[in-house]
Amino acid sequence: MLRRKIERRLAEWKGAKNHKPLIVKGCRQCGKTFSVLDFAKKNYKNVVYLNFFENPDYASVFSGSLEIDNIAMLLSALLGDQAVFVPGETVLILDEIQDCPEARTALKFFHKDGRYDVIGTGSLLGVKGYGEEPKSIPVGSETVIEMYPLDFEEFLWANGVKDSVVDTLKKSLEEETPVPEALHNRMRQLLLQYTVVGGMPDVVQTFVDTKRMDEVLRIQRDIVHSYEDDMVKYAERRDKSRIKECFQSIPKQLSKENKKFQYSVVKKGSTASKYAGSLQWIEDAGIVTRCYNLSITELPLDGNAEKDVFKVYMQDCGLFVSMLEDGTQYDILQGNLYGYKGAIFENLIADIFTKMGRKLYYFHKDSGLEVDFVTRYQGECTLVEVKAATGNVKSTKTILNHPEKYHVNSAIKLGDYNVGRAGQILTLPLYMAFLLRKV
Repeated sequence: MLRRKIERRLAEWKGAKNHKPLIVKGCRQCGKTFSVLDFAKKNYKNVVYLNFFENPDYASVFSGSLEIDNIAMLLSALLGDQAVFVPGETVLILDEIQDCPEARTALKFFHKDGRYDVIGTGSLLGVKGYGEEPKSIPVGSETVIEMYPLDFEEFLWANGVKDSVVDTLKKSLEEETPVPEALHNRMRQLLLQYTVVGGMPDVVQTFVDTKRMDEVLRIQRDIVHSYEDDMVKYAERRDKSRIKECFQSIPKQLSKENKKFQYSVVKKGSTASKYAGSLQWIEDAGIVTRCYNLSITELPLDGNAEKDVFKVYMQDCGLFVSMLEDGTQYDILQGNLYGYKGAIFENLIADIFTKMGRKLYYFHKDSGLEVDFVTRYQGECTLVEVKAATGNVKSTKTILNHPEKYHVNSAIKLGDYNVGRAGQILTLPLYMAFLLRKV
């Protein structure tokens, strides 16, 4: 069974006094249902499980009175001994809650009643209100946790890497000393594998069990097709084709020299007025994440972001690679990462940062200055350059040489090399990106 970080967050939620009903939201197939059910079975005497996608008839339970005793009575009648309600010992799991808006409304009544714990799981589409709206969104009566596919550290766990190994990497980062060569080479290999596998649980489990990349790719492409099916199911009729066109344009957007998202690449002559809503739909679904250009390299980053100038990355790098041409997986595993003008490694770092909860920013000026990412690290505005191999960091050096203009004093260069430092630039192996946690 895959070890997931959400296990700790679920335990913290349950341990909190007077906790509210919980919503676990995330993109399709990121492991929400499995993690919640596993936690429930280990921590409650009685688990009552409803899946509104598989059994739409369950919605009728919430179509009338939302008084808790009434809901418990109806579920007991419907499910028999699978629905035992004992105060303090029962958890009700409402899976695919976006398909039953009235169940979402009922959360405020469960919160007020307080006898039973409730966990709802849902795709970001439904939780954000696509399709039929709940009569009343239970503001203040629910706790929301966003769940992602496995991040790189969880991928390491799945591949047998112990916490003590991660601690060794942390020590190398803190002391700015090289990682021992044997460990360094093993981590480089694992990072290349993560780049092509990504973090979808079914994909990771298949990789761990079989190491068959053809099976990995088949499952990834099935997931991509299921996303496209969601676009047909949930989107407004007039938006369906536009959303699909936006989604399918992402590899083309990132293969350009200038990776700024351009609506004209989606369809010749297209504009933001026609496609902005479609792109927003894909982002709301948890499939992609935006990386905003900064007007100036200065904290607070969000306050200096240009909301109409951005790049778009896939939230899961493995799914991104699966959308590229056949043979790309093989090239990456062989260490050939020069294709797509650095897009693969950039999307890898975007994946790692996003799953850490970091918002993404970059810096580009028409004068030619460009830095892949800009982030807050250890209280400072920090430049982050991503290099597939050794490469110059001319823009970074220009910015660092003019602190009076750019307000930056430190930079990190991520690439295929060990830990080192040259003045204000800290060099790190790409696999250490997940350790850049200090804000």
